[in-house]
Amino acid sequence: MMQKISIFIISLFLVVGCGKKKSTEIGVENINNPATAEGIDPARAEKMPVITFEKIVHDFGYVTKGERLSYNFKFKNTGNSDLIISYVESSCGCTTSSPPKAPIKPGDSGEIKVTFDSKTKSGITENQVMIVANTYPVKTVLTLIADVKNP
Repeated sequence: MMQKISIFIISLFLVVGCGKKKSTEIGVENINNPATAEGIDPARAEKMPVITFEKIVHDFGYVTKGERLSYNFKFKNTGNSDLIISYVESSCGCTTSSPPKAPIKPGDSGEIKVTFDSKTKSGITENQVMIVANTYPVKTVLTLIADVKNP
């Protein structure tokens, strides 16, 4: 009897474990690096997404120490395939960002919200946010500037 129960439980795990999972992987059709050993392949470069920001530097000006300020860096995919932002990293723990999760179609726009917390800063500060996407070059750097003053 115990052996039959064990076989039933194992069978149940196998059936449940083999269920179809929702795929969150990005297809390889969205990855198209134009760089070759000979240089840039123009045919590949034409097919790539291009991330075009309205501006890549934002200056908050004078900021009172302790303020949290946000800015939305607006961009457009001016390329010819879906733009996928795979990774965003800030140069400092005082800066966070919220990039879009879904692919951006050619001609569509998006934004990356960047928040700066001035509580540990003083004087003129410059923080970078590195965007990694399926573009060429792969990295784009955004910059926040602030002049943090004591209250």
